Amino acid sequence: MTARETRPTPDKDAIDALPPFPPLDLARIALVRSADGAREAAAALAAHPVWGFDTESKPTFFKDQVSDGPHVVQLAVAERAWVFQLADPGCRAAVAALLAHPAHAKAGFGLRDDNLRVRAKLGIEPAGVIELNSLFRAQGYRKDMGVRAAVAVLFGQRFAKSKKAATSNWAAASLSEAQLLYAANDAWAAFRVAQALGVEAG
Repeated sequence: MTARETRPTPDKDAIDALPPFPPLDLARIALVRSADGAREAAAALAAHPVWGFDTESKPTFFKDQVSDGPHVVQLAVAERAWVFQLADPGCRAAVAALLAHPAHAKAGFGLRDDNLRVRAKLGIEPAGVIELNSLFRAQGYRKDMGVRAAVAVLFGQRFAKSKKAATSNWAAASLSEAQLLYAANDAWAAFRVAQALGVEAG
C-alpha cells in the first residue's frame, strides 16, 4: 500500500451483517468498590503488561454542564475484567496508582476525554496510555476506528454496544448487570484489539 492509499472503515450496515463478537460474561467480571478490592485487583493486574482501558461517566444533559466523572474505570486482560466504582476514596486512590504506573500499557479508544477527566478527578497523569485509533491511522485507516469498527476489521465480528447502558447513570451506588457487561466488555474488546495489533508495554 502506498502512502496515498487508504483503507476503508466499515460502515454500520457492513458491521451489522457480521456474526456477533462473543462477549466476556459476568462470571469473569469483578466489580470493585473498596480499597481492599482494588488492592486485590491490582495484584492480579500486575502480572499482565497490557491492559484494556476505558472509563464511564454519568451523562450531562445541559449546555455548559461539567461532568464530575469518571465514575467508573474499567481494566481488562485476556480472561478477566475489573469494573472499579470510584465513590470510595480508598478505591479511587488505588485506581489512580494503577493508571499512573508506567510499566503497564493501557490501551483503548477515544481516550482523550477519558484522560482529561482522570487528570481532573484523580490528580494524576495517566502513564503508558495507547490510543488504538492512532495505530489504525498508521495502517492507512483515515476515519476514526472505534471499537466496533476495529473488531469488525480484525475479527470479522460485530461488537454489540447498548445505547441504553451507555447513557445510564454511572454514578449510581449500585450498577446493573447490563452496566457491568457494557463497561467490562468495552475494556476487554480494547484489550483483544491491542493484543491482535501486537501492542506491548513500553
